[in-house]
Amino acid sequence: MRRLILLCGLLLFLGTAQAQVRDFDRIVESGTLRVALYQNFPPYSYEQDGQPRGVDYELAKALAEGLGLQLELMWAPPGEKLDDDLRDYIWRGRVTAQGELADLMLRVPYDREFSYKRNELGELINELVVMFGPYQRERWQLAHDRRRLAEVPSIAALRQHPVGVEVESVPSFYLSSVQGGMLSRETRHYPTPQLAFAAMQAGEVDAVMALRGEVDWLLHEAGDAQLALAENAYPDMGRQIWEIGMAVHESNRQLAYAVEEQLENLILDGSLERLYARYGLRFEKPEQYQ
Repeated sequence: MRRLILLCGLLLFLGTAQAQVRDFDRIVESGTLRVALYQNFPPYSYEQDGQPRGVDYELAKALAEGLGLQLELMWAPPGEKLDDDLRDYIWRGRVTAQGELADLMLRVPYDREFSYKRNELGELINELVVMFGPYQRERWQLAHDRRRLAEVPSIAALRQHPVGVEVESVPSFYLSSVQGGMLSRETRHYPTPQLAFAAMQAGEVDAVMALRGEVDWLLHEAGDAQLALAENAYPDMGRQIWEIGMAVHESNRQLAYAVEEQLENLILDGSLERLYARYGLRFEKPEQYQ
């Protein structure tokens, strides 16, 4: 039994030890840029009729082309925490994928506090990761059906109006607890924002709260003039606007510099804004480009 345990441990070590970071020269030599994108995450990265779609996919493709490379996608099922995802795709590798690493990962918070987060021993949790290249500002957004909820000037207007949210999401926790839980009885939980939105279309709920990009896309796809964006604020919510960027291994800063140069071109010439518009999304420039 002891030999079996040692053998299993050795196999586990070999699986993770295979993970190797490709430096910029090796990436260029290979002719491909390997990018990790979250799986089944519309409108950012998803598949439709067997083809990759989404604004993050389109951005990754444009960045690769700007570097003279072909895009190689690595679909990333989300882990329980972002730290897990960075470990699995940027610096250690997943055992189930033979330790293969991405060169670049998109949809990572561009946040100094998160970058320098430490564990209980005072060690940097993500010291092997460089987070850079903010390319979008994200927010929370509420949409409502005007046939049943004419307007939403404040969250108080949601009393006696059921609201659909994704289970275990920030909107779920917020609406269940804000102002002493006044909306908890009206909060309805669904596995995904798409199912919450479908419930609004079916008349099961009167509003939906999710990421602004998700709500914009769902409204765009629905094409129903009676489904509208609310303009209410979210008191007592904490941070309501944040920036989304990218990540590479800390040894691969040369790649980060090259990608950031391409990204700046796409933002400044309006290409990224036009890309977002094709999916019905509003594009808000990161602070450094405003």
